[in-house]
Formats: sequence, C-alpha cells, structure tokens
Amino acid sequence: MKPLEHNSHQAPILMIADLHLDQSRPQAIAAFLQFLAGPARHAQAVYILGDLFEAWIGDDAQPADDPIAPALHSLAAQGVAIYLLHGNRDFLLGHAFAEAAGAKLLEEPVRIVIDNEPVILEHGDALCTDDVDYQALRQQLRNPQWQSGFLALPIAERIRQAQAAREQSSSAMSAKSQAIMDVNPAAVEARLREEKVQRLIHGHTHRPAQHSLNVDGAPCVRIVLGDWFEQGSVLRIENGQYELQRFSLSA
Repeated sequence: MKPLEHNSHQAPILMIADLHLDQSRPQAIAAFLQFLAGPARHAQAVYILGDLFEAWIGDDAQPADDPIAPALHSLAAQGVAIYLLHGNRDFLLGHAFAEAAGAKLLEEPVRIVIDNEPVILEHGDALCTDDVDYQALRQQLRNPQWQSGFLALPIAERIRQAQAAREQSSSAMSAKSQAIMDVNPAAVEARLREEKVQRLIHGHTHRPAQHSLNVDGAPCVRIVLGDWFEQGSVLRIENGQYELQRFSLSA
C-alpha cells in the first residue's frame, strides 16, 4: 500500500496525542474543540497518535451527546484529512467511531511521506520495552479474541472492568521508575533501522521534545508529542519545519 504523502509547503500538517479526553476534564474538551474550530481548519491533515480518550470501552458505549465525533466530522467536511491511531487507553476505538468522525483508522507503526521524506508514526507504548509487565498486558489487550469477548459484555460490566483496570494501572505506575516507563533506546533504533527512516514521531510518554540520535552512521530525529493535562501540545509541520507548540487549556 502506498504511504500517505504530504507537502508541508502547501498547508501545515498537525499532530497531537494523549489528550485523554474525559467528562471529568471539561477544560481539555473545550480546548480540543477550540483547536478543531481554529488552527486545525487551516491544516491539510490532522493526525491523532493515540489516547484521544482517557478510556474507550466500545463504539456502542459512547454517549449520543458527546461532541467529539461531530466536531471532527465538521473538520473533515471542510476538507481536512483526519487520521487516528490507537493508544493504550483507547485501543478499542472502532470503525463506527472513525466513520462518525470522518476519520480514518491507521494501524501502527504508520509510514507516511512528508516533503519526500519517509516518517514513522506510532503511539509509542510499544517502544517502552523495559516495562515487561506492561508489554505482556498490551499483547493481551491487542488480541482480537480478547477484544471480541470484552465488547460482547454488557456496557455496565465493561465500565466496571475498565474502572478496575484504571485503578490497577495507577497503582502499578506509582511503583515503577520513570526510566522503565520511557522508551527503550535500543527499541527506538531498531524501529528506525527496520523501517529505513530517519524520523520517528510518537506520544505516550508525555515528555515533549525533539531528540537527535545516530543510527548506523545516519543522523535521525525522534519527536515526542506532549499530553493535554496542564497544557495542550501540538506538532506543527509547515514549510519543512517541525515545531512543537504548547497552549493553555484554560484559554
């Protein structure tokens, strides 16, 4: 399949991740809706690299009055391409939601081309290989049979299990070092090497930065998108430049 191609000299490409939208965080929802109605309108494409939502227990469980899908669909109707990747929180996002949002679900890692340069996109959790327990859980949760079984449960039971899983995850994270929950440098180099690219963009770790590294003698760049808790984060790619931008969620 031919990779998606973009020319950043025609219009900007915007990338975001780790919004963790939830009804308990109205400021984040408001900021996202402002983003869609504002700068996103002038983009040629918006990529959401996982964890758009804090939790997702199935497309059928989304409240009918939730504003997110309609707002995304409105943006798509303006001619802006919208692409979604699964995160570790919303790995059950399905094609029903994508269709309602006017978006396209992509399977990671995603290879695209920007200004004739191949670029790899992914959520980032697969690169945190030092966290062995999490990787085992990730493998289970991404298993199609497990997902089918979970989605067949009544919504109330899915909510109960999801809440229990979030509590267990919070407890486990508090006992882990920050280093274990960050990406593994060897995993990053392996991804760049196997995909034969020099630029990797991901989220998940909530540590926005641009990292320079060398892989087999070639200069490479790893760009990490920030989260949407204390402030928002967006990667703006325009006229060949990659700029991480931050903005207030209360604005």
